[in-house]
Amino acid sequence: MVPGMMCDARLFAPQIAAIAPHRPVHVAALSGADRIAALAHAILDIAPPRFALAGLSMGGIVAMEVVAQAPDRVAGLALLDTNHLPETEAVTARRVPQMERVKAGELAAVMREELKPTYLADGQERRDILELCADMAQQLGPDVFLSQSRALMTRADQSMTLAAYPGPALVLCGSHDRLCPPARHVAMQALMPHARLAIIDGAGHLPCLEQPDITTGHLLAWLKETENG
Repeated sequence: MVPGMMCDARLFAPQIAAIAPHRPVHVAALSGADRIAALAHAILDIAPPRFALAGLSMGGIVAMEVVAQAPDRVAGLALLDTNHLPETEAVTARRVPQMERVKAGELAAVMREELKPTYLADGQERRDILELCADMAQQLGPDVFLSQSRALMTRADQSMTLAAYPGPALVLCGSHDRLCPPARHVAMQALMPHARLAIIDGAGHLPCLEQPDITTGHLLAWLKETENG
């Protein structure tokens, strides 16, 4: 499992609780490099010879690069609330001042003011999830924010990677995801017609925490497909 930007294993806590009793689970750390290709290579260095791979947001972007580098090792691919396309100039233009603020010691403010408001759909658990996101970001720190930002700015178009991948696949997102909207996931599923598409009501960018039971159910069904394949 590969978490999103400025997230750790806690992002997938409900899913890990359901999966870990039945099969080994490893959560990758997206640190130590500022290029998507290098982050993917690091995962391949520690992963078993063949494995199922799930990634959310930046984690999905890295997961797609893992497939690009070693498609035969990936027994199944789950892409959650992510983006297969390169970063646009408009997003990069917004990212640069965020990075400058973080360099100046304003990581908490950037997360609070610019990133967290776009994460979630309205819901009773919204405050608790946002507090968890803030804590994960603070634990990872400004250096990780900066390296992850640089990696995202230079990412590749993975359309051909998806079109060539034949294994069991799940494309899932929250219906209210503003960062990686449902239309983008429809486009990813079109590149992999064999993939199952799941759009989760009542969730934004983090359905694994906003609608954990539904998200877990889809992941368990996908894992079953990887076992059968």
